[in-house]
Amino acid sequence: MIKKVRYYIFLKDVFLLTISAFGGPQAHFAMMLDLLVHKRGYLDEKDLIELTALCQFLPGPTSTQTLTAIGFRVGGPNLAYLTLLIWITPAFLIMTFAGIFISTLEQYDISMEFARFIKPMAVGIVAYSAYVIIKKVVTTRLAVVLMLVAAVASFLVRTPYIFPVILLVGGSITAFNYKRHEREEKEGIRIQWSNFILWAGVLVGAALLGASVDWLGIRIFENFYRIGSLIFGGGQVLVPFMYTEFVEFKEYLTSEEFLSGFALVQAVPGPVFSFASYVGSISMKEYGMFGQVMGGFMAALGIFLPGTFLIFFVIRFWEELKKFRIVKASLDGVNAASSGMILAAVVLLSQPLMGDYLNYAIMIGTFAIMFTKKVPTPFLILGGILLGVIL
Repeated sequence: MIKKVRYYIFLKDVFLLTISAFGGPQAHFAMMLDLLVHKRGYLDEKDLIELTALCQFLPGPTSTQTLTAIGFRVGGPNLAYLTLLIWITPAFLIMTFAGIFISTLEQYDISMEFARFIKPMAVGIVAYSAYVIIKKVVTTRLAVVLMLVAAVASFLVRTPYIFPVILLVGGSITAFNYKRHEREEKEGIRIQWSNFILWAGVLVGAALLGASVDWLGIRIFENFYRIGSLIFGGGQVLVPFMYTEFVEFKEYLTSEEFLSGFALVQAVPGPVFSFASYVGSISMKEYGMFGQVMGGFMAALGIFLPGTFLIFFVIRFWEELKKFRIVKASLDGVNAASSGMILAAVVLLSQPLMGDYLNYAIMIGTFAIMFTKKVPTPFLILGGILLGVIL
């Protein structure tokens, strides 16, 4: 009975995150840190940092994988599946129906200006999460060097494939210092390959099916499943992939439709990968409303499944894997490199906002409020939206 009550509270917390988590994976991390670690104690800061680093190393939506992994740790596979469903459903529905009604929005020239303060607020939240991580994991000179190198590399090399390389290099460097960690009793790693085989099987099967079936929904699923198997670094990295494939190459939607949806997803809480539902919905506009709903569903299924399969594969033996001293030592470098990547994200996200003193004030004010913890993050975001409506 106690477990069931705890699971119910956990799912309620996930839903709270779902309807209030703006700003991408780095901002989501700060909110998870605040709610799931500091307020609820489902795991500690070190565990959350390690899970986030693990999910950054895997392809797929980082926030979604991290939250699903937390659900797995709290209550096993069933709770993890419910966590995933609650986390992605609201954003999927909003973005799918945004695709259906986008032509009406354009016709009546409905502006998205009300969400203009969300981005500087998100940068402030990201800056706070960077501060928390750096304070926690950057405790040696080597960690400082790795953090700075990772930040510079993330900033200068604009490709999603740099993220796993940075984490791998950072982890490899500190792995040599494994002797400073105490030995732990190990039970041996028992790897269950089913989810990995499932991921690979669907990848190959979807490619074969997409080449032989003439329904656009299948091809959309295959396209997004392939993209979801290649994307590292969160939802912002998804955009250039999708623009090139669906606007420039396949011409499923126009540049104006794409940009309208991208503006909207900035004001929608939850995973940024839900943008895929919008693209899938618009892509199937010739199939009517039901076809557009199916397009959004197939896109969401394609983009979220690969990361889900992979995190379920790894999380089952992650705790035993961490007991090896060389793995534990490598996490020092992974955590330091991860802090550098988030530091770079602060700079990258703030660049489009430069030159506007109001944006600076909002960023600094958001950081200050997060630092003092006087206002819960969901209310902070709601205040930003209301400010955009009033001004």
